[in-house]
Amino acid sequence: MGLTAEESGRLAALLETHADKLTASWTDAVAAPLRGRLTRAELLRQVQDLHRTLVEALQAGDFDLSAEAAASLRATLVEMSRSRARQGFSAAETAVTVFGLKKALFDVVDVRGADPQVLADLLALGLVIDDLGLFTFETYAKTREELIADQAEQLLELATPVVKLWEGVVAIPLVGTLDSARAQVIMERLLETLVETGSPYAIIDITGVPAVDTQVAQHILKTVVAARLMGAECIISGIRPQIAQTIVALGIEFGDIATKASLADALRHALRMIEANRKARSN
Repeated sequence: MGLTAEESGRLAALLETHADKLTASWTDAVAAPLRGRLTRAELLRQVQDLHRTLVEALQAGDFDLSAEAAASLRATLVEMSRSRARQGFSAAETAVTVFGLKKALFDVVDVRGADPQVLADLLALGLVIDDLGLFTFETYAKTREELIADQAEQLLELATPVVKLWEGVVAIPLVGTLDSARAQVIMERLLETLVETGSPYAIIDITGVPAVDTQVAQHILKTVVAARLMGAECIISGIRPQIAQTIVALGIEFGDIATKASLADALRHALRMIEANRKARSN
């Protein structure tokens, strides 16, 4: 909400006139819904920061939350919203810190028989508080989305471990559905491990993959091609009878990629290849 310099000045004066009582009542209004999840000292500090930066923004004249003069106010709201989101507070518990100012105003300012200008100023300030609350909610929601995305990425990494089975042989056991996002993580982790270990063979075990369709096969083939570009050969293990039938029915071609029924078979194949290469070099 945009205000004229005159309106902004009157609202700043209103907030400053009752500063101590207002921040105390504001803190009380916020403390009740939070049910002790933050200490009163922490809440008071946050409320005082919001009060100070709001007054400063209003004193700058022609108040607009998106303006440069309100940068400190926005920064205070962002810091509070992000902190609450990371601490697991709900959106309502976060927004109440801003909306608590409305209740505090009516606790402190006697509206009975008040001058019409005071009532108009309270209404204008209420609209400003609504804008602050909306900004707080949007920042909170964005932070929560970022946290969820980070957690999802971490879960993907945890769900796709790359293990060293033998000198020169690494394996990545796949469990669950393989989509594009997870396939990308799998490829990145496998290639990173190949570089770190210098392994010439990698086993992609799909025993835990419930079904293999064309999309899953394409993801696996892309991973194999990427590994070959790094100088490593891949072996696909875990080809159960049902999966073999599905692959044939779909017409999926693995070409010259070695496939084995179990991880143990794949490891034996890799060790034979390593031994054969060693003998070839010695000759």
